[in-house]
Amino acid sequence: MATYTTEIGTGGGGWQPDQPLKISIANRANVVPESGAPATGTTVTWSGDAGKGSVTFFDDGSSFSGTAQFPGEGPVSYRGRRVN
Repeated sequence: MATYTTEIGTGGGGWQPDQPLKISIANRANVVPESGAPATGTTVTWSGDAGKGSVTFFDDGSSFSGTAQFPGEGPVSYRGRRVN
């Protein structure tokens, strides 16, 4: 599992802090290792009641960039940096 501090970007409003993102894909160790981060170029996409997003990882999994959309809101830019 990898944990990231995150920010959302709304264009004119700049970057704002958001909730931490924890990535864990338990049965596919090559995608997100249990004790590590996704490899550079890995893309993870999710969708559910809490929102949807798609991010691509860079710098050996130390950062990501992509987009997210949360319930009742429009799409935003989404980025993060690994903290563990």
